[in-house]
Amino acid sequence: MNKSEILSQIKFNKEGLIPIIIQDEMTRQVLMLAYMNKESLEKTLEEGRTCFYSRSRRKLWFKGNTSGNIQSVKKIVLDCDNDSLLILVEQKGVACHTGNYSCFFKEIKGGKIKEIKLEPSPSLQKEQAEKQKSLQGEGRRKQSKIDSEIINEIYQVIQNRKLNYQSNSYVCKLLANSEGLLPKKIGEEAAEVIIALKDKDKDAIIYEVADLWFHTLVALGSCNISPQDIFKELKQRRR
Repeated sequence: MNKSEILSQIKFNKEGLIPIIIQDEMTRQVLMLAYMNKESLEKTLEEGRTCFYSRSRRKLWFKGNTSGNIQSVKKIVLDCDNDSLLILVEQKGVACHTGNYSCFFKEIKGGKIKEIKLEPSPSLQKEQAEKQKSLQGEGRRKQSKIDSEIINEIYQVIQNRKLNYQSNSYVCKLLANSEGLLPKKIGEEAAEVIIALKDKDKDAIIYEVADLWFHTLVALGSCNISPQDIFKELKQRRR
């Protein structure tokens, strides 16, 4: 039986639609209810992934085109009256736009409606764990990038003060006395760090080290040494 013959056996309603129940092939959990017209069903058969008809937008849409939560079709079952379909899929990610594994997560019980937790398939659990691990790694890399960027931003301000003197600028005052005031301030801040370390005062250590770093950046700027030069040296020391 070819595709045209199959479609001729299906009973679409007066609006040209047929309801579709989507079920996870592995867990047998019902994931969602949607609708297809003849064209979207044809595309589903051709491409092997679910394509639905949006009644509100009046257009076709492939599941996962935006979210990435694609449904690969594994089996299509027609009901006894040929007027509804059950499609078993391999669900990538979650099925519901709310972020839930299934759209059916509200249970009516005891005169109340409450949300229930549905366990996704083992493959999805693994996928979610790997995604979370990847996001954590990406977050650390992004934070590291932000941390290094603030050093560069401060250094750029220092370089700007060298070219554009401002009488009320503390950086300009330090740069103008790079052989007297600046070394003295670095010595003072280093001493403050030592005191904070001896006191084991975490907040004070953070504050004083930030002061020391800032004045050291001004010293680097006065000598035209960039933070990248220091990063390069540190990388060479790493074993």
